[in-house]
Amino acid sequence: MHDTFAARLDSAEEWLSAAIEDAQEGHWARDAVERQVMADVAAATNPLHGGRLPPFTGDLWPVRLGRIAHWAGALRLAARAGGWDLTPVAGRRPPRPAGMAVLLSGIYAVGEQGELWMRRLPAGETPPGTEVARAEGFLYGPGSVEDLELFFYD
Repeated sequence: MHDTFAARLDSAEEWLSAAIEDAQEGHWARDAVERQVMADVAAATNPLHGGRLPPFTGDLWPVRLGRIAHWAGALRLAARAGGWDLTPVAGRRPPRPAGMAVLLSGIYAVGEQGELWMRRLPAGETPPGTEVARAEGFLYGPGSVEDLELFFYD
């Protein structure tokens, strides 16, 4: 499978689900550092959406894509801080038991896509609006990464 947005998003959802499932089933218990890193990532990726739900179609492209892309930088810093390696997820099954590296890698795949879109924007290339809306839905709003902390019981 080649690395398309659809492949990235499908795999990101699978990796995120694996981490949540393994945490809920007791195969992964977050430690204090992992909990703090998740809190820091949440603070660093505040969408500043004013309570609006995605897709954020009323916002300019640089704002929409920047909101997605800044996840990539925050997750690279989080991974470095905790000593976790980010792994490409497109077309790959998550290692089990899943833990923090799996969680961060899954989310990173979507943020990295935002960075790719941002690089093309100065040349006038805009991504398909449906793909941007799906990325926004993955990251923000009810049941999304924005609500990630609700899925952990530790």
